[in-house]
Amino acid sequence: MNLEFSGKTAIVTGAAHGFGRAISVALARRGADVWACDLLGDELLETRELCGAAGGACSIRKVDVTDALAVDEFVADAEAASGRVDILVNNAGGVLGQVGRALEEVTPREWQSIFDVNVTGSFFLSRAVATGMKGARSGRIINISNGAGLGISLTGIQAYASAKAAQIGLTRQLAHELGPWGITVNNVAPGFVRSNAATERQWESYGEAGQRALVEQIALKRLGSPEDIAYAVLFFASNSAGWITGQVLAVDGGK
Repeated sequence: MNLEFSGKTAIVTGAAHGFGRAISVALARRGADVWACDLLGDELLETRELCGAAGGACSIRKVDVTDALAVDEFVADAEAASGRVDILVNNAGGVLGQVGRALEEVTPREWQSIFDVNVTGSFFLSRAVATGMKGARSGRIINISNGAGLGISLTGIQAYASAKAAQIGLTRQLAHELGPWGITVNNVAPGFVRSNAATERQWESYGEAGQRALVEQIALKRLGSPEDIAYAVLFFASNSAGWITGQVLAVDGGK
């Protein structure tokens, strides 16, 4: 299997830590020219340093993926510098610091903010790269959803489960729309991974008994790592996945 990306340009959103950082480093290590974005400038600098230490190139930019104009400008700059964008990884998302609460207590703004960053951001980025990918008659779009999109959210946050399910729906719809131009659109659905401050807080909230119970539900009886998610992205981004589109790959240790 060829997992080499020399001469390819890849955009990774939500790249300041966790999955996005691991994906950026994995792509850079294999020769891709990575354009990484997030709202966390200091952590983005660390991602760039790690990509450089891995022997790769990484340009960084603070971008709000829910801002269509900012997204369009970011993609245009990447295209102008590199000629075209070959790979898009829509990883930005999360729960924005929210916690699970009763349905009646959730405000419209809280609901919409999670939906915007997890779904609308993926739509804006995909729209922005579509013209260039169509012109090249090739491209890879990989969305990072979550096990919550396939079932229920461990956090109990209604908007998060709904948004991740919607992102999977967007994946399937775009796969059919963009397929005639040789563009594949796939989805990686991670299980629970201790990948950032939010997941660390979630892990601690379970206590020892809850942690043991969660691990016991996993076929491999262990948690995964951000690198496990990155490997799945590398596969979907590679030539080996050229006839795979509209698919959801659960990377969760087995459920």
